[in-house]
Amino acid sequence: MESVKNYNVLKKYCLGLGADLFGVADIAGIKKDFMLSAPVLEKVNRAVSLGVSLSGGVLGDIKEAPTRLYFHHYRVVNAFLDQLALKVGNYIQKKNYFSLPIPASQIVDWQNQRGHLAHKEVGYLAGLGWIGRNNLLVNKRLGAQLRLVTILTDMPLEPDKPVKEGCKECLVCVTICPAQAIKKGPSDFDYLKCFQKLKDFQKQRLVDQYICGMCVKVCRKK
Repeated sequence: MESVKNYNVLKKYCLGLGADLFGVADIAGIKKDFMLSAPVLEKVNRAVSLGVSLSGGVLGDIKEAPTRLYFHHYRVVNAFLDQLALKVGNYIQKKNYFSLPIPASQIVDWQNQRGHLAHKEVGYLAGLGWIGRNNLLVNKRLGAQLRLVTILTDMPLEPDKPVKEGCKECLVCVTICPAQAIKKGPSDFDYLKCFQKLKDFQKQRLVDQYICGMCVKVCRKK
């Protein structure tokens, strides 16, 4: 089956480039929400979701607020993901299929803090994890200690299925959140409280971007 063969070959290629996680999402039900042009949306029906692990050492240095070290690491990982997506997109294109790498971290709607699409939503559909209480994608092996990037394509690829796991009894991110934005259910996550705390960290000149890292630091399967 062509879609299965393409999946296996592409997965091997992506893991060989340094991706820690690989999955393919069927985006037919969500692509209408992407902030992309209609001609592009008409072309694509699959999304390749790639994940890269964050450094445990860097995260371990975070105590009560994000650090300059974490800020630098965050940017380096995003840059690596963008390079990864570029190479994978070019690989797909050379196979005579359409591809569109989506930046790992680029805001196109500042008022609502939205990118072209939600990488975590694509990652969920691609079977890489579930949406945790911290409103992030949580992987069974890496927890939330990862960053994601997406490549949209029309390449025939067998899609993965969402995993049926969850945070279960774990509440560690709830207790550590400096904004008290994380509740018992993912749908109860208080985005406004979280965003206000991110702005506070930036005003304090701790970091130059809206990041925190506290819930990411503690979210990993032991």
